[in-house]
Amino acid sequence: MAFCTLWTLSSGAKADIYKEVNALVQAGQWKAAQSLADERLKTSPTDPQMRLLKSHIQTGMGQFSDAADTLRALTLSFPELPEPHNNLAALLARENRHEEALSALNAAIRARPDYALALENMGDLYLALATKAYAQALRVSPSLQRLQNKQTLTENILKAP
Repeated sequence: MAFCTLWTLSSGAKADIYKEVNALVQAGQWKAAQSLADERLKTSPTDPQMRLLKSHIQTGMGQFSDAADTLRALTLSFPELPEPHNNLAALLARENRHEEALSALNAAIRARPDYALALENMGDLYLALATKAYAQALRVSPSLQRLQNKQTLTENILKAP
């Protein structure tokens, strides 16, 4: 599932910190990005954009549980922002926690009904659930060609870029 980062930048020095952190993230310099993000959060602990970036950094560093915690806290502080809900759903789906991921995606879509990325992720999640259901059905009835066809089709769609 895809991730999204808030890109709304304010003017002046504040915007520069976001650009710096983003540049470090894009370069894969996770530790340096984390240091700058933590520095910013010391002075502005409720900054939603930097908290979202922090979750992205944590994900990049393989700290998935910490990233999920950061996103959960962000969704509680700013339930009207769709991005944290969407990103949390991506982490939950990664752990095969599909019901929780669906709930998070529904929250993202309630926050912004035209949020194409969350809608796409919802479709991907439903396809993953369909693939899983077809596989279970094939274990019960392995000779049903229609199930094999459906499973192959959903797997191929999920593999598409």
